[in-house]
Parts: sequence; C-alpha cells; structure tokens
Amino acid sequence: MRLDIVTIFPEYFAALDISLIGKARRTGLLDVHVHDLRDWTHDRHRTVDDTPYGGGPGMVMKPDPWGEALDAIAPPAAPPAQDQPPSGTEPSGPSASDDRPEPPSEPVPPSPDGPAPPTSGPPEMSTSSDLQSPGLSARSVARTPGASASSAAVPRLVIPTPSGRPFTQALAAEYAAEPWLLFACGRYEGIDSRVAEEARTRMPVDEVSLGDFVLAGGEVAVLVMVEAVGRLLPGVLGNADSIADDSFAPGAMESLLEGPVYTKPPVWRERPVPDVLLSGHHGAIARWRRDEALRRTARHRPELLARLAPETLDERDRDVLRAAGFPVDGERMAD
Repeated sequence: MRLDIVTIFPEYFAALDISLIGKARRTGLLDVHVHDLRDWTHDRHRTVDDTPYGGGPGMVMKPDPWGEALDAIAPPAAPPAQDQPPSGTEPSGPSASDDRPEPPSEPVPPSPDGPAPPTSGPPEMSTSSDLQSPGLSARSVARTPGASASSAAVPRLVIPTPSGRPFTQALAAEYAAEPWLLFACGRYEGIDSRVAEEARTRMPVDEVSLGDFVLAGGEVAVLVMVEAVGRLLPGVLGNADSIADDSFAPGAMESLLEGPVYTKPPVWRERPVPDVLLSGHHGAIARWRRDEALRRTARHRPELLARLAPETLDERDRDVLRAAGFPVDGERMAD
C-alpha cells in the first residue's frame, strides 16, 4: 500500500519509523511519502493561509498550494486527443487502433537538477524530496512504488475534519483494501472547501472525523488512521488472528468492546486471574469473554448495543444484558 501525507509539519510523522508501522515500511508493506505543503508556495514567507471570506476569527488554508500539491502527487488525467495526426506522420503515442498493451516504461534516468528515480529495497521516509517540485510530471509520479497505474490510477483522498463522517473499524478495514491513500492534514479553520470539491472530480474524497472534539490540526488524526489501517494489512501483525478479537471487529465482536485481559503471574497483589481462564476449557473461556464484552459495552458504550440485531442474541446474552441493566426487548435493541 502507498500512503502520501501532505502537511506543514512533516516532522510530526517521524513516529511512522518505529514499531509495527516502521517495520511494515522497512519490509515494503507500506510505502510512505510525507510532503511539505509549503513546497508548493511561491512567496518568500511560504504562506499557506489567509483570512476567511465572510469574516470571523481564525485563518483558512489557501486552495492554491493544496491544488498544486494534489496535482503533483496525483496528476489529473490528460484530456483525450480530439484531432487525428496529419496523414503521413506517426503519432507520438499508441494509436486508437492499436489494441496491444503498452510495454512497461523504462526507468527515468537521473537528472542533474532533479531527484533520482526510486530504487529497489525498503522505502525510506520521504519528506517531499521526491515530489516537492510543482512541475513534477505524471510519469515520474507513476513510477514511484505503489503508485503505478496498474495498482491504482488515483488515490483515495482522506481529509481529517471534525465535520466529517466518523472513523470506525469498518472504515479502517475499507481503507486497508485500498492500494493508495492520500491524507491532507488541515490546520487553522480548515482547508478551503473548493479543494475537496475539485478533487472529487478526479478521485474519491472522504472527510473523516475521529470524534466529537477538535484538534489543532490533522496530523494526529492521520497518525491514528495510518496505525489503524496499517495493522490490518496482511503481514503487519505477528498473529493475524488477533484482529478477530479486537473491539469492533467484524463478526462476533462487531458493536462490542473487548473484555478484560490477563497474563502471568496468576496472582498479583492478591488479585487472581479468573479461574475460567486457567481451566483450559475453550468453550467456557469463549463464553466468559463474550459475557465480559457485553458487560463492558453496556457499562461504557451502551449506545453500541442498540446496533445489535436481537436475533443474534442467545438466552445467555440476554441474561447478561438484563443483569447489566440494559433492555433486551426487540424494540429497544433495534436501530
């Protein structure tokens, strides 16, 4: 998977070099490129914001740097040629009648005043050195690992904003199936709305919120989303089965919080591990974990239980929920 991140604080993403995400990058599972938005400004102050139309406090991020950044990272498709080449001349590209696939392009040779083409091996953290030039061509972007036309013609643009749709485990799984994600980190009062409007004409765009609160910028939100998505990629976690027991995981844990967990020693400060977990009885352990998930969800996130379909609850589930003070009649359990 390729990830591009545009920000005015590239140093925020040094955390992507460590832990599971860092390992995924070093092994080539994640191809991460971090770009400084100010590389697409043209004044000596490298200005990225201005006052809002209509008045009000705060500043708004200007559309021009964002437009140029998106154009460089995911160049707009060239319009189809309208005129036929003059008779007796050879067209510069494959003709409309040639059904043969175009052979792979040869690597771009290094330019004396430009960046070298990508090399094989684990990707390195990019701070826009490979795409910082506003005049970078579509061909050189397409050769970056993970960005070829065969793997993804365009990225899926994700814009963190308090006014967006909620970011959920289901959405993380949806993003994990994408070959190319592009994150736009807003600041101040946000990004000029025309940027998302224009981007929607050529790529999928999601405006996404982490919750009912406001951050100083989108960088923290992007770090959260990258980790949530990255750990779902095959090969990132040491034990892929652990994902199935996560809170909100599709299946039995959907709309439930994971219950308490324990490890050695069996007694710590006079607090023993529940006997059932030491019994070796897999069915009883599974039932205990289900009960604890229901109890914890009823205690901390009762609104999640309202999403459960009543027909998925067995009698034991209903008994546990009643004891936890949560109604289990069909009318109250339905959406």
